[in-house]
Amino acid sequence: MSEKSSLWRAIFTRKMLICVFTGFSSGLPLYFLISLVPAWLRSEQVDLKVIGLFALIQLPYIWKFLWSPLLDHYAWPKLGRRRGWMLFTQIALLLSVPLFGWFEPKLDLWSIAYLALAVAFFSATQDVVLDAFRREILFDVELGLGNAIHVNAYRIAGLVPGSLSLILADHLPWSSVFLITALFMLPGVIMTLMVAEPDLVKSGPRTLRAAVVEPFREFINRQGWREALLILGFIFLYKLGDSMATALATPFYLDMGFTKTDIGLIAKHAGLWPSVIGGLLGGVWMMRLGINRALWLFGVVQVVSILGFAALALVGHDKVVLALVIGFEALGVGLGTAAFVAFIARTTHPLYTATQFALFTSLASVPRAFINASTGFLVEQLGWFAFFLLCTVLALPGMALLIKVAPWKDGEDRYL
Repeated sequence: MSEKSSLWRAIFTRKMLICVFTGFSSGLPLYFLISLVPAWLRSEQVDLKVIGLFALIQLPYIWKFLWSPLLDHYAWPKLGRRRGWMLFTQIALLLSVPLFGWFEPKLDLWSIAYLALAVAFFSATQDVVLDAFRREILFDVELGLGNAIHVNAYRIAGLVPGSLSLILADHLPWSSVFLITALFMLPGVIMTLMVAEPDLVKSGPRTLRAAVVEPFREFINRQGWREALLILGFIFLYKLGDSMATALATPFYLDMGFTKTDIGLIAKHAGLWPSVIGGLLGGVWMMRLGINRALWLFGVVQVVSILGFAALALVGHDKVVLALVIGFEALGVGLGTAAFVAFIARTTHPLYTATQFALFTSLASVPRAFINASTGFLVEQLGWFAFFLLCTVLALPGMALLIKVAPWKDGEDRYL
């Protein structure tokens, strides 16, 4: 069998199809919260400052590791540990999203906030179990491609609340829009009912205490304190520069003189598809390169892409440059994220996947939630050009840690 045919046989498998469904189910509720809910509130004349505070509802995505041991320990009758929690969270999302249509934003703002927090909790919990399930059905050599497909299906899911639902809102009442949006959770429900429970989780931690303590003890014992701290530092730092550079992307485009229409037509479209293509290419290449080498190569693309923003800050208002810069940065994000998520998956132990995966991804999201809050102050002090240079510099420590956590070598995680 040729290498090419072996590669294609690895891509078009039932496992990879499952990764499409896990990614779509995971991305839909998040984009619902960050795209559709703010648009609904603003269309109902809610103050922008209040809408901004709704960003705090994303906190469950950061703290999800606190309740992840429950998902490793408790199993649902007949369905099992992974499928049971997947079905529970998906049905909870399917039922809770349409409830937004029952409220009036100007009269029921606190109720909407509580409901949004509940949706974020169910969504974050679904992420925990989907990440664990995906890790447990994929072999190490499949982690790169499988996680790349998941990440890109995640992004494509954003087109439902971020595009389709907004278009429908011009023609239908919001209650109908929320119901239609919620129905897109059904493919995930069907997937959950059709898949089998992974063999690895049929005998999980025997006690809740073991589910809480053992994942951390296992990680420390397996890696050693020094190596464990290096890995955690790498997870925190690898996406730091890129995350900061894109935190104020829209205000940056506006300051460069681009209109909202320019941003919508050029920046958004130039960013989505290169990101998707980058993620898919990254997954395929990782099967040949291995995760370690992919982290190095894709990380370099990710760092260089940040410099594109600095170039745009110098050039100013140029639509062609805008499209090139955004497209290349999105390509870098797609490549870097595919390798990064695969690395996180590989770092987990199969017996404690939910808790360890949740801990690592929570740590990776800290810069987005907290450090990015300082970006406005930094831009005011430094200006856009110097700010993007700073972001580039802050991306380098994560790359330097690759020497220790993912050295350039022929790893055993290559497909061919």
